[in-house]
Amino acid sequence: MIDPDRFPVDPWKLIETRYSENGVGETLFSVGNGYLGLRGNHIEGRGAHEHGTFVNGLHETWPIRHAEQAYGFAEVGQTIVNAPDAKVMRVYVDDEPISFDVADVREYRRTLDMRTGVLERIVVWETPSGKRVRMRDERIVSFEERHLAILRLEVVVENSDAPVTISCQLLNRQDGAGVYAGTPAEAKGGFDPRKAEKIAERVLEPAEHWQDGLRSALSYSVAASGMTVAVVADHIVETENEYTSRTLIDPDISKNVFRVQAKAGVPITITKLVSYHTSRGVPARELVDRCRRSLDRVMAEGVESRFARQAEWLAAFWDRSDVQIGGRDDIQQATRWCLFQLAQASARADGNGVPAKGLTGSGYSGHYFWDTEIYVLPFLTYTSPQWARNALRARVHMLPAARKRAAQLNEAGALFPWRTINGEEASAYYAAGTAQYHINADVSFALGKYVRATGDEDFLRREGIDVAIETARLWATLGFWRTSQAVPGTSGEDGVDTFHIHGVTGPDEYTTVVNDNLYTNVMARYNLRYAARVVREAQEANGEEFARVVERTGLGEGEADAWERAADAMFIPYSEALGIHPQDSLFLEREVWDLAHTPSDQRPLLLHFHPLVIYRFQVLKQADVVLALFLQGNHFTPEEKKADFDYYDPLTTGDSTLSAVVQSILAAEVGYQELALRYFEQSLFVDLHDLHHNASDGVHVASAGGVWTALVCGFGGMRDWAGELSFDPRLPADWPSLSFPLQWQGSMLQVTLTADELRVHVRSGEPVPFTVRDEAFTAAVGEDAVVPLADQGPLIPGRPTLRQFANAVREDGTLLSASVPVITTAIPVIGDDD
Repeated sequence: MIDPDRFPVDPWKLIETRYSENGVGETLFSVGNGYLGLRGNHIEGRGAHEHGTFVNGLHETWPIRHAEQAYGFAEVGQTIVNAPDAKVMRVYVDDEPISFDVADVREYRRTLDMRTGVLERIVVWETPSGKRVRMRDERIVSFEERHLAILRLEVVVENSDAPVTISCQLLNRQDGAGVYAGTPAEAKGGFDPRKAEKIAERVLEPAEHWQDGLRSALSYSVAASGMTVAVVADHIVETENEYTSRTLIDPDISKNVFRVQAKAGVPITITKLVSYHTSRGVPARELVDRCRRSLDRVMAEGVESRFARQAEWLAAFWDRSDVQIGGRDDIQQATRWCLFQLAQASARADGNGVPAKGLTGSGYSGHYFWDTEIYVLPFLTYTSPQWARNALRARVHMLPAARKRAAQLNEAGALFPWRTINGEEASAYYAAGTAQYHINADVSFALGKYVRATGDEDFLRREGIDVAIETARLWATLGFWRTSQAVPGTSGEDGVDTFHIHGVTGPDEYTTVVNDNLYTNVMARYNLRYAARVVREAQEANGEEFARVVERTGLGEGEADAWERAADAMFIPYSEALGIHPQDSLFLEREVWDLAHTPSDQRPLLLHFHPLVIYRFQVLKQADVVLALFLQGNHFTPEEKKADFDYYDPLTTGDSTLSAVVQSILAAEVGYQELALRYFEQSLFVDLHDLHHNASDGVHVASAGGVWTALVCGFGGMRDWAGELSFDPRLPADWPSLSFPLQWQGSMLQVTLTADELRVHVRSGEPVPFTVRDEAFTAAVGEDAVVPLADQGPLIPGRPTLRQFANAVREDGTLLSASVPVITTAIPVIGDDD
């Protein structure tokens, strides 16, 4: 699905053969480690969609100004800060810079090698005077040393002597004007809520800056948030040519300029070592000292060892993470790119959250969302559990602010922010922000999956249990009890107590502030039951530890019993007339949006229709009920899953990149296997092919995580409900094989699927019991379990459409009908036919 001429297929590399200042390329060729990220800007540092250097958690704050203020609205906005840019290494030959829009470029090749973690660019260009110049530049952001980036540039004038100048710079692009800030190569007008906020005032206030030999330092405090940041760059020059150096240092720029009398064919190599440190309270001067120490270690150990250790680190990552698709190098390449993005977004976050765009762009302002828990944590849990633990600890650290937020909203316990960097709610639009209370259940769900898959009871006892308790408390006060009275002529029972949750928004942001959203209720039920269970287990296991839990949380007698009663009585909407689960209590009363006849130039809907227009219709931004069917699938029958999928799939726009992966998984499970593959490929190429036209703002990290889940849970059919590992495979018809590693309760597995069999190989650890289509097996080291497969599950051609509901009737007797909103120029008059 990507241009094979510009991006040739290679299973281990992303290769670009034509130069472009397109912002998408800046995103695709970003490098990072979860703490530090460098966008794929060219070293010339000229035009760009966004010159980006991002440090996880480095942010500015400002007061949110609501046109009409109300109690409890989010008060403080947060946005990621563009850290000083160290990528600039400009080359001049005969005092003329290379300018790609006019240069005579004879060769161009940019390669992101996912085995070595090295971004390499090779450019050969000819000056107007006929001098042939070869440039090769490399960069890495170290996974092992999270504060370190290395940039290396080699320049050779191949056929002539020539004066060559190389200007290595540090630039404050956050505040600088003109050349400091860069000129966007492309501009897209119009409102887009997915883009980052822009701050007019100065953000980075200069602190210590100095030049010491070829080592430059800049440091700042962030104006409102009070954070501090420092960057120090050192330079190594290797050449047999004669050269001189000149330096310049100002608060917002440093230059190390090397003037070389280049001989024909004699290379010039400049290696730029860069260290970034940030803090929420440490003075900038101390951060400068930390940067110095980081660079001193690298200088002592040698640069080459860092490149070698980067490759070793990635070899270990791929050994425990690589998903192999037989016979499909194009799918393999894209899959590995997605998995590589997950490593770049999370590996060294080390207790910070995972931003929605990783560190590849400023989209979504660098905020953390529920994306982490539902779409990224599964990959981390089953391949790199330590990273998952670190991400969960980020939520533990947010508990004090979450408790405060719950109290603001008149609830007990804690309410995690919908979007945040510093732990406080930053969503100014409560209907599609704070109202998404389901984030509490999402965090608790991710915690439960992590503990179940890893057996990390220590983390649960010491920290995780607090999250389970506080999130459950919120549901206990947010929800309420209602006693039913039977209505004559219906199947309802009299005197049944049910637990309801009103005034919430589910994952579908095209339907907001509703009563009894199915996803919310189903996930809250899980949250309540999980909290009750872990409290009882803690009480039975260790009296002293449980006493500390009680002391920390103020847990009262009877709370766990109350949570369990609420969970057992949770109201789950169901329509007898349509045989489906309504998304919420009033969802089916809305008119149906006819997506099939909606013009493509009116998509995505959020950019072309006022929210009130969208809210009046049955139309979904992303999977909602269908996501509940996947995450809590053991509570729904196969027949219910198919009926719900058939109803909601034609109503789902996919305007959110989070949707297609979930639709792929459920489509595979219920039997729409060709449709499942189409949805999977949409997710796989959402950035590589820029399917949502906003990849220039950064990688869709959650979608990348969903790619892993679609492969392992969708096509591999893996589930782990109630702590039991199971498989029900759905291998695509044109894939010869699918193979993936899996960490399960301390054992490392390799699962390989073909059309005829599923093989589970235990690479290390204890024997692992599992089931395949309800039949029990056990695999052990040296004793593979090989399970013959008669088929790959049910096969249903085509896809669901609204036509199947053409004569459907709601509970009130009205017919369902589909339409597209239009601008009316006349007031309709309804009267008698005569």
